[in-house]
Amino acid sequence: MSSDTLLSRREWIYAAAVPLAAQTASKTAPDPHYWTLCEAAEQIRKRRISSEELTKLCLERIRKHDPKLNAFLTLTADSAVEQARASDRDLQKGVIHGPLHGVPIALKDNIDTAGVLTTAASKVFADRVPSEDAEVAKRVKRAGAVMLGKLNLDEFAFAGSGTTGGYGPTRNPWNLERITGGSSSGSSAALADGLCFASAGTDDGGSVRIPGAHCGVVGFKTSFGRVSTRGIVPSAYSLDTVGPITRTVEDAALMLEILAGFDPLDAITLDRPVPAYSRALRDPIAQLRVGIPRTYFFENLDPDVEASVEAAIALMKTHVRVIKDVTLPELQAVQGGGTDIELYHYHRELFEKNREKYTEYSQRLLDRAKTVDAVKYVETLKRIRDGRRAVRRIFEEVDVLLLPTMREPAPLIKEVMDRTHRGRASNTSAFNRFGLPAVTLPCGFSKDGLPIGLQVVGPYFGENIALSVAYAFQRSTDWHLRRPAVATD
Repeated sequence: MSSDTLLSRREWIYAAAVPLAAQTASKTAPDPHYWTLCEAAEQIRKRRISSEELTKLCLERIRKHDPKLNAFLTLTADSAVEQARASDRDLQKGVIHGPLHGVPIALKDNIDTAGVLTTAASKVFADRVPSEDAEVAKRVKRAGAVMLGKLNLDEFAFAGSGTTGGYGPTRNPWNLERITGGSSSGSSAALADGLCFASAGTDDGGSVRIPGAHCGVVGFKTSFGRVSTRGIVPSAYSLDTVGPITRTVEDAALMLEILAGFDPLDAITLDRPVPAYSRALRDPIAQLRVGIPRTYFFENLDPDVEASVEAAIALMKTHVRVIKDVTLPELQAVQGGGTDIELYHYHRELFEKNREKYTEYSQRLLDRAKTVDAVKYVETLKRIRDGRRAVRRIFEEVDVLLLPTMREPAPLIKEVMDRTHRGRASNTSAFNRFGLPAVTLPCGFSKDGLPIGLQVVGPYFGENIALSVAYAFQRSTDWHLRRPAVATD
């Protein structure tokens, strides 16, 4: 098939996706800041609002709210307005560039953007301005998006709290004293508080799902090799993925159609067709078999998390063929042979020359990474490969997994930063090692009003299955429609 044919097919998908996704959305919210991505695109396309008007609304809200949240590291206000005006002029001529035409979004600040500061939340990169866009940045621009700027994260995406960045912690819109989770902290806070309509984040251990769960939005970690990582500051070469962060499942499906696909210059993407994920939302799930991995993943749960997730499982029993307990393969890194050595591989020269510019957390992490034993590291990689093979057998028994995204609601920033908080075991990192797609979406709130996330895991390259199950749950609940108090003050 020629490259022209491939381009035409992608353009056809773009043209079809927005109208269909907009049909699946609920009635348009009265507050434009909380329109879904699909709704915002439809409102612009039908000229009910201009891109310039919507962009300025976002910029005004960012200026008002972001001093509290610290979600944005770089705000490209002038260029965003220029892009919006150009989008409006093109629309008047009947030219639509893609499904995101004129819609304001923002990207995690470890994703390279040509001519725009990209710091990875580190003072080591305080003056770093890439000359070329990352592949995912190119794709969202080709889809017509207006770029508002770059979003905060844990320094170099090393952590999962949102508190270790070189420019201060991001605060949770549901409670400003609570963490957002990370590393995609700014992306999730911005979506939860209505500062933009979508973002893309990276995930090598939970970095779109942890903050997605803590901030009450949708975070989708894609299959290893589904989305290009070229042009992204690396974290763990053998685990890194890129995925959408949005307010709804249908928005995640639309973003994934844009982000996913083969990149011949990328080391990990596979040359496989990109499904019409927006159409997959309505795939029937009545015959699906759902697995509940209770061993390990349901241990030491906060009572509010346990109650919310069990209620979600009970609800899904009415939608699917069967729900059964399953036990996933155990997958542990060899002591002294973890994948942190991959962090040090990229940072070695930078770290030795600029140690004082790294945060204390990153210094400790890289010092430990230097001690990783090569033979033990290779054994860890072997275990990851073996685990990916073993988990396939689970998906011969079931079609999808349901489990808590996080074992507790968002803890206090102070307790995380002074290291007095005793964190609970990860429910996200295993699926990076397995290479599987996993999406978090809201399934309840704690007694303190903090969001709780349900994690839906599909088979390898089974993003469409995970989306259809997540969408069925979302349609049966209203958790995704709740808004944080900081947005109404």
